[in-house]
Amino acid sequence: MTANEFKARTKRFAVRVMRLSDSLRCGRSVEVVSKQLIRSATSVGANYRSACRARSAAEFQAKLGIVEEEADESKYWIELLVDGGYVKGSLVAGLLNEIDEITAMVVASIKTSRRRTFPAHKRVSR
Repeated sequence: MTANEFKARTKRFAVRVMRLSDSLRCGRSVEVVSKQLIRSATSVGANYRSACRARSAAEFQAKLGIVEEEADESKYWIELLVDGGYVKGSLVAGLLNEIDEITAMVVASIKTSRRRTFPAHKRVSR
């Protein structure tokens, strides 16, 4: 997947989350969780775009680390909505699958970048 394809994928994920949020019934707790979900979901794509403009391998890896964290947080908020009974798990199964795939690709990119930055002969064993 190219960087532009991944940018588009993360943007589609954010839009899906925004639509989900708009469809939820109002209530104080739902409103709070929904806002958190929107923030983290939109941050995934925004931080990936930022990573693509990184000036160094270290900056790239750090920004991808933020993408990973925001993706995991997005999954948490979706799970919380399901566990709280605010949305059926079957309705968000696709979103949960998508965020798992996005997370897996980001983690793989971080690992690849680290291997390129720190070849095996230069790695410090712990």
